Order: sequence, then structure tokens, then C-alpha cells
Amino acid sequence: MSGAIIFIQEDLKISEVQEEVLVGILSIISLLGSLAGGRTSDIIGRKWTIAFAAVIFQIGAAIMTFAPSFQILMIGRVLAGVGIGFGVMIAPVYIAEISPTVDRGSLTSFPEIFINLGILLGYVSNYAFSGFSVHINWRVMLAVGILPSVFIGFALFIIPESPRWLVMQNRVEDARSVLLKTNENETDVDERLSEIVAAAGMSNGEKNEEKAVWRELLSPSPPLRRMLITGFGIQCFQQITGIDATVYYSPEIFKEAGIENNSKLLAATVAVGVTKTAFILIATFLVDRVGRKPLLYVSTIGMTVCLLTLSLTLGFLGHGQLGIALAVLCVCGNVAFFSVGMGPICWILTSEIFPLRLRAQASALGAVGNRVCSGLIAMSFLSLSRTITVGGTFFLFALLSALSVLFAYKCVPETKGKSLEQIELLFENHNEWQGSEVEMGDSEHLVQKA
Repeated sequence: MSGAIIFIQEDLKISEVQEEVLVGILSIISLLGSLAGGRTSDIIGRKWTIAFAAVIFQIGAAIMTFAPSFQILMIGRVLAGVGIGFGVMIAPVYIAEISPTVDRGSLTSFPEIFINLGILLGYVSNYAFSGFSVHINWRVMLAVGILPSVFIGFALFIIPESPRWLVMQNRVEDARSVLLKTNENETDVDERLSEIVAAAGMSNGEKNEEKAVWRELLSPSPPLRRMLITGFGIQCFQQITGIDATVYYSPEIFKEAGIENNSKLLAATVAVGVTKTAFILIATFLVDRVGRKPLLYVSTIGMTVCLLTLSLTLGFLGHGQLGIALAVLCVCGNVAFFSVGMGPICWILTSEIFPLRLRAQASALGAVGNRVCSGLIAMSFLSLSRTITVGGTFFLFALLSALSVLFAYKCVPETKGKSLEQIELLFENHNEWQGSEVEMGDSEHLVQKA
């Protein structure tokens, strides 16, 4: 959308407020998909919730492609947002539930990898199709988004259902068969299966005695409250530090720095996409080796420095070559540090920390916080930039990023190498929750390894 919006403005003659609404509504509406996704995945399963998300997104993308007016374009954008809401909630949960403990962090970061790859392909397609006529180019840019969800249809013939969901449905033998596909040692499989059965509350008849899920979430016990603070908090911090504003409005940022040609603007956004995708691969390699917290420290501190430098660059260096170079460098640096830690680890932690009986619904709640913050940032960025300047807006993002460093220190435990059931026990102990084995100094070892 960041590239398409340039041509949508020209073709459909939309106002700046309509531009903000069109960009930001996706995140706001996606919360509906995220909210519904938790309950839906508990009823029909994780696998078929993924399929449902793909179908809704395809319909939305098709409507946007052929939209003759702003109003029809908004209908397609809303449907695409609902599909994305389902997707961002269910993908990490499914992967966390099906992955072996030793590889769970790396595998759960896959959604973030492919989100970044999708953003990069979007930037590239924007650049590639920008030479078409104004009436056609933005439609083609949006239409190519249908293709990845088509591949999900083929994947459904291969991927199994989540073993933890199968246990919740009392299909224990089916769950065992799925676990055997990811672990050849039958003893380990039986041990893991007994842990899952116990966590689901089926081994001692607890399942029917559990409070309603939402009642438990709204009136949480102290351990669950700590889980909610960690999960909901990191989801909100991921977005209020301005990453979606950087992605959606990167052409606006570069225009503010002094780049004027549309082709050069789109080429600069491709550099952002390449950087974002390359560094998420680094995170995937390191997250199960060095842990979640060291990556979070490097990520949040690096983002703070880049956002502050970008703010000062836009505010004081004007439109010279130095200002342009620093702006591009800072934007690329910001998305690089985001991709190394805050981007993937946010979703990894949210899919890891909640008990099985609450995991889908609690993850949905975290995704709602993420989407609301994303939407508010996306829908207010242009207006805020006009009020306090683009540089002032990024100074505000830098302050919020500095707060995220403190949040990571105080509220995020280290979950590396622990099974999902062991992580649940970790939150029972308040001291472990805060100390969690990894302190700020451990990030120094990460820098040495990198």
C-alpha cells in the first residue's frame, strides 16, 4: 500500500484524511479477525482457521483490485484486514504448538520472516509496476497480493493439525501421530504427550471445571496477570515505536528528507524492504542460540538510537545529500534492529507464555492490542507530522522505544530451551518472572557472537 497509495491519490483523487483512513483501517479492522480467531481456532482447529483467513484475504484483495471508487476500495481493505487479523493471531500459535522445543523460537519467527518477505515483494512490485498507467498500476500492485494466499490452499493438503488442539478435542492418538512426525523418539513423544494432556486438564478431569476462558482472562490469577502484562505489553510496544509508520509511509519520510522523484522514492523503499527481510533471517538463526532477552535488548536499544538520529536528521539537516543519506540509513537501521528482536520475538513470546486452555484466546487478545496500536499510529502519522513535524513525530517514537528497553528488562522472562508447559510454571514464581536467568549484560555476549 505504501507505493500504491501514491497512485491511488492521483487516480481516485482522495484527500489526505482518506489516505490515512485507507492505510490505517487495515490494522484497526484486523483486530476483529484476531478477536474472532481465538474462538474460531478452538472450534474448527488451527489448520482450518489458517484456511479461513486466506479465503477472506483473497476476497478483500480481489475487491480492492477492481474497485472503481474510494468506498469500494475501503470495503476490500476492510475484508483484507479481517483476514490478516485471523492470520497474525493463528500462525504463531499453530507453529508454537507443533514445533519441537529446541527449534520453537526459530520456527515461530517464520510468520515474521514471510511478513517481511511480503513487504519486500510489495516494494519490488510497486517499483516494477509504477511505469504502468495511473489507472492500472496500483491495481496490479494490490492484485499480486492474492498469489501467496493461493499457496496456502495447496499447503493444507500437507500440514497436520496442532497436536495440542487435538488433545483438547480428546483425540489423543491423533495428537501422538502428529508428534511422531516431528520427533522420531517414541519415549520423548509419550513424555511430551503426557505433559500436553496434563496441561489441557484432561488427565484429572479438570477440563469441565475450568472457568470460562474470557472470565479467567478478565479476572486473572497473579501468574496469569504476569503473563498478560508480558504478552499484551510487548505487542503494544512493538507498534507504538512506529514500525508500521516507517513501513507504510517510508515514501513520505524520504520525501521529507529531500527525495522528490517517485521512482527514486520507491527504489529507496526497496532498500528498506531488503534490510528488513535480511535481518529477520539473522534473528531466526540466533533466537534459539542466544535467547529472547539479549536479542530484545540489542533490538530496542538500536531502534531508540536510530529513531532519535532520524528525528534530529529530519529536524536539523534539511534537504541536502547528507540529510538524505542519513535518513535512508536511519530508516534502514531502525527496521534492521526491529527485525533482529522486537519483530519476531513479540510473536514468539505471545505464542509461548500462555497456558494451553487459554493460549488461542490470550494470543488473540495480544494481537488485538498490536493491531489497535498499529492502526492508531498509521491513522495519525500524517496528521501528527503536520502538527509537530515528521522529525518531532520520530522523536516521540524514540522516547517510546526507550521505554520498551525498560519493559524488556522488567517484564520479559527468558523462555529459550523450555517446553510450553515449563514456561507456564515459570510465571508461577514472581522472582523467576522478573529475573528469568538473562540480564542486560548478556547482550554483550550476543554482540560478540554476531
